[in-house]
Amino acid sequence: MKNYTYKWLNKDGAKGYYPTKLFNVKNAKTIKGEKLGYLTAILYLSPYKESGFNMCPMASKGCIKACLYNSGHAKMYDSVNLGRMNKTKYFMHDRKRFITQLNKEIENLYVKATSNKMKLCIRLNGTSDFSFETLGIMQKWNNIQFYDYTKIPKRMYQYLDGKLPSNYHLTFSRTEEKDNQEHCKWILCGGGNVAMVFRNAEKYIDKTYYNQKVIDGDMHDLRFLDRKNSIVGLSVKPNEYTKESNGFIIEDKKYES
Repeated sequence: MKNYTYKWLNKDGAKGYYPTKLFNVKNAKTIKGEKLGYLTAILYLSPYKESGFNMCPMASKGCIKACLYNSGHAKMYDSVNLGRMNKTKYFMHDRKRFITQLNKEIENLYVKATSNKMKLCIRLNGTSDFSFETLGIMQKWNNIQFYDYTKIPKRMYQYLDGKLPSNYHLTFSRTEEKDNQEHCKWILCGGGNVAMVFRNAEKYIDKTYYNQKVIDGDMHDLRFLDRKNSIVGLSVKPNEYTKESNGFIIEDKKYES
């Protein structure tokens, strides 16, 4: 099997493979960052309960339908999603080995970035929302910038209170749920940023929403460069579930809310 080494056995008895590579450094998101002098490495795991483990505990119905898991190359190629699923099972079943491999890859990526006079940044939740800050990875690599999006209020408030590693940046994500939207308002008041998906994001850039300025989140994925108290406007990633409104996507009604 391409990009995988020898077989291993899940605790449930299912066979899997140890991947030879965990990080993805070549996609539309990372290429935009390269133009700004950053080498971006993203870890893509299976979202929500696709792998049998809930990797997105605060996922909403609209979020699940609009997920990148159902968009782009992941939608087109089953092997992409199977690879993400295998990485997730590897992480859950053999975490010590997984983290050892992860740290080795980070070391190699840091050398690569430095040799190319670039800065390395890492996103561990490309398609998941796991509390990686509890595993000591960011603390080990305190000279490297880590960042993620999250829908977990507790994580976001810990970030705003300075209780997460100083080299870890979090952006909160809006969903269609009322509780989430209340958290969005509190987080914006507290100096945090909130990512929102718009049907036509370009119409909202430099306008206001929730009384805060909307910035262009599609220019790059380097959220730690964003101005504080901003709404990060993201375009819909099209799939069969995003053609109609589900509340997760902000439709063209008004700029102010």
